[in-house]
Amino acid sequence: MLVYFLAGADKFEVFLGLSFVYGLVYAPTMALTNSISFANLPDRDRDFGPVRLWGTIGWIAAGIAVGQILLLHYNDGDAKLNEGRAVGFLIAAGLGIVMAAYCLTLPHTPPTKSAAEKTAWLEGVKEIMKQPLITLFAIAVPVSMIHQFYFVFTSQFVTEVQKNAGSASADAFSDWVNRIFGVGGGGLMTVGQMTEIAVLAAIPFFAKSVSRKNLLLIGLAAYAARMALFAFAPALPTVILGIALHGLCFGCFVFVAFMVVDENTTADIRATAQNLFNLVIVGIGIIVGSLFATSVVAKYASAGMAEGQMDYTKLFSVPMYMAVACFVLMLLFYPSKKKTA
Repeated sequence: MLVYFLAGADKFEVFLGLSFVYGLVYAPTMALTNSISFANLPDRDRDFGPVRLWGTIGWIAAGIAVGQILLLHYNDGDAKLNEGRAVGFLIAAGLGIVMAAYCLTLPHTPPTKSAAEKTAWLEGVKEIMKQPLITLFAIAVPVSMIHQFYFVFTSQFVTEVQKNAGSASADAFSDWVNRIFGVGGGGLMTVGQMTEIAVLAAIPFFAKSVSRKNLLLIGLAAYAARMALFAFAPALPTVILGIALHGLCFGCFVFVAFMVVDENTTADIRATAQNLFNLVIVGIGIIVGSLFATSVVAKYASAGMAEGQMDYTKLFSVPMYMAVACFVLMLLFYPSKKKTA
């Protein structure tokens, strides 16, 4: 219902208020789905990836569908595109009803009753203060901030790149991409989810042979490479390559991080630990990252530019250097050992 009302919100204050309430309701479900999965899957390394990738398939379907709707019915200037984006909220509202009904079919998964502490979050904090979780949680905050640069600015950035291909051959390539993915940036961004499917499908083959540390480092390297491509090679083919790196970013860092949290906490507080990590990477990191990206870096990148223009080299250089710093910190402080069972 909240998403349905977002589609009709015509004032910023109303949109912000509805979005805030929606975030409070939705965010905890992300960690809850992980907890239900880990509690009921026979083999975490083998089974979690193939289950999680279906969420990515849904993301792709929604992104291309909205992109095609914008291309066919709202492709007449930025104002018209924004009007069409409301359709995405209506689609999400309908799908929300379907998913609510599906949740009734999930296996019964009651909380464990063997906790050493009466307060689960207190026990969870004690376990998080040990390695490797303390390093993982600390790095998760700047990684989440880097993620916000991607989600806040990439759609706008890609839209401008699509509009300004720069040559006849580039224009032809841009038109071909638009016919497949639609316009508005969101459709083309599903390329990242397509590579994410490949990475998640491959995780079971590498999870038992490649250390968690190396997988996390691959994810951080992909974050840095993606921002570098956006900053210094803003042509459509290289931008698509940068978007495609999202699969490694999410699959090798965020996805593997949830597995690290599960395997390094005791059974009685695993769900709480998942929620605490979710609070860091989807809550604190996103709030701080959004403020930093829009109120600090965006102002720096648009200084001296015409109204509505952005120096994307300046903008995306900041998260690139942040990702490099996170890579170095992970390399130095995350313990070099094989995963525990």
